[in-house]
Amino acid sequence: MSKSASSKAAHKTPWFDAASDSPMLAEYARKLDSFLEVVADGRVDSQELEAQEKRVVALMKEVEPLLPPEAHEKFTQLLCEVTAYDLMNTLHMANASRPRTKFRG
Repeated sequence: MSKSASSKAAHKTPWFDAASDSPMLAEYARKLDSFLEVVADGRVDSQELEAQEKRVVALMKEVEPLLPPEAHEKFTQLLCEVTAYDLMNTLHMANASRPRTKFRG
């Protein structure tokens, strides 16, 4: 393995901001070419969503056999918690964008 390949393999993209300890994954996701191309028109259609799902499934199939059993269980839990967070965040944003007035008819 060359020196550059070796150093690249040894590099880990940090999951947390060093100053705030905040997760960095959303920032990284916003920079993905696949994400930028999809949101460029301000909407996500079903084909784009399906393509993203295929990318996720392909990466999961690539990573899963690399994990020892204990890491596999922790990573499964992490994926579930991240998915739950994303769903809750989507619901929160949808609720926050609703009008706060009540119909008085």
